[in-house]
Amino acid sequence: MSASTKKRIKLGMVGGGQGAFIGAVHRIAARIDDEYELVAGALSSDAERSKASGAELGLDPARCYGSFEEMAKAEAARPDGIEAVSIVTPNHMHFPAAKAFLEAGIHVICDKPLTSNLADAEALEKVVAASGKLFILTHNYSAYPMIRQARDMIANGDLGNLRLVQMEYVQDWLTEDLESSGQKQASWRTDPTKSGLGGCIGDIGTHAFQLGCFVSGLTPESVLADLTSFVEGRKVDDNVSVLVRFAEGAKGMLWASQVAPGNENALTLRVYGDKAGFEWQQEHPNHLWYTPLGQPKQLLTRAGAGASEIAARLTRTPGGHPEGYLEGFANIYLEAAAAIREASGGPAIDPASTVPGIKDGLSGMRFIDACIRSSNADGVWTGL
Repeated sequence: MSASTKKRIKLGMVGGGQGAFIGAVHRIAARIDDEYELVAGALSSDAERSKASGAELGLDPARCYGSFEEMAKAEAARPDGIEAVSIVTPNHMHFPAAKAFLEAGIHVICDKPLTSNLADAEALEKVVAASGKLFILTHNYSAYPMIRQARDMIANGDLGNLRLVQMEYVQDWLTEDLESSGQKQASWRTDPTKSGLGGCIGDIGTHAFQLGCFVSGLTPESVLADLTSFVEGRKVDDNVSVLVRFAEGAKGMLWASQVAPGNENALTLRVYGDKAGFEWQQEHPNHLWYTPLGQPKQLLTRAGAGASEIAARLTRTPGGHPEGYLEGFANIYLEAAAAIREASGGPAIDPASTVPGIKDGLSGMRFIDACIRSSNADGVWTGL
């Protein structure tokens, strides 16, 4: 089907209204490859704000809903109703919203973590299976071209037998008691009724964990965790140190912090085998440092010499023109679109596609739960 005749996927959104950061990111990502058209939304839990947010985006007032329940029911009944919905709410709303749309026969694209607690995550897995619809989790960092290349290199044996996986995601924006000022993003992320019992571990620790498992292909088996709340009065963790044992014998270390001054979004992955190692930094996403044992360090670049076909498939601009956060998000939406089209009888999805789904989300929730249990037990190895 040519680009000129291909119909855009009709997309709805839950959350992401006025004052929300991540909703705008999802909307941009969905537009980059012209695969989607946003036509409906329940953009806030406040009905009036939802309608006002929809008006700002140019949505039909009749499709600006006061609740996600109303939206799921109405859109499922329309002959031109949405085919997929993006859920970009605080964590505690992921489960009820996803459940409503899946049961209405609508594909779901959901922000991470999967839910706010493990029980809801396990229940959602059953809902996804019963619905027959797609559930896609936007672990956007897993869709950077050089991350896909790193994953392919490990699968091809370039690093040999894996020994060590180091995962870091470090920020500084919650170094002070920002939530007491009423700042929206800090307020819900530090409220366990909305974020879940995990703070930093759920917000950014899950990104680092998913990235390490995704790239290495290893199976996490148990964790030894120390979760700390350094800011006085904070009800969730803001700094996390975790040792990880993998079933294949490799060992992992994960550090996630939101109270480390001087760090913005320092997501870093290092993997070492008995033949070679590599390092990737999200703040320099077009570079992958690769070092075969006993040889000089090599810089592999997106779209440069040494870039693989896997990386090229998700590359839009020539080498030297930076691609980053928004393009990584867009790659998730691009692969989601291919999966949605295949589910509707379209061409088969590229076998190289590895869009995250319900299994990734459930693994992340089991990781959060195990880390909390381990830390609460004052440092006991805890199975996932």
